Amino acid sequence: MSDPGLPLLLLLLGLLMAGGARAGCVEVASGTEAVLGLPFRLLCIACKRRSETPAEASAQWFFRGEGEPGFRMILQYSPEEGQWVAPGPFLGVLAWNGSRGTRDLQDLSVRLSAVARAHGGLYVCRLRRNLTFEGYVYSLARNQTLRLAVVDSARRDLASIVSEILMYVLIVVLTLWLAAEMLYCYRKVAAAAPPPDSASEYLAITSESKENCAGVQVAE
Repeated sequence: MSDPGLPLLLLLLGLLMAGGARAGCVEVASGTEAVLGLPFRLLCIACKRRSETPAEASAQWFFRGEGEPGFRMILQYSPEEGQWVAPGPFLGVLAWNGSRGTRDLQDLSVRLSAVARAHGGLYVCRLRRNLTFEGYVYSLARNQTLRLAVVDSARRDLASIVSEILMYVLIVVLTLWLAAEMLYCYRKVAAAAPPPDSASEYLAITSESKENCAGVQVAE
């Protein structure tokens, strides 16, 4: 007689293998505030909707500084030729930080090794992808725009401030609750204890009552 749990085990193993063979892709928005002098990653994710379709892609990054009339290309990357960075304030600082080892690019991110004032402005990440179907090739282009602000020091966002306030409020509430429980326990012990005949008998009764109260709290 075969083991009834064997088919279920094989099914679970098959699901795990199928999930591990297909890498997930999630489009996440990039940060928009960089600290002067620190590294920063400009995030650009362009997921392919049909993972089973063969594709080839290349990426271009454009930049327009504050007060400049138009965009200029600052970086170009393709799996065959690698990266090219334009001369100027980005040369030696900007580098490709996206997908590698594949002809299809889904992560088009780049990295600034040290942010300068001249790096603040408007960025455009452009994807060019060729999808190969049966008998023809379909080309598409996609742009993502983000504005980067350069600040002297990191500023805390509202979520972190609220979470810290809630943490301190929770600590205070728990401390008050613990103090109220201890006061209630001692009052209960004092009310339940009979009048002692001597000081030693009083101490023995109080110690025994405290142990009983602690046992009741653990049981609850």
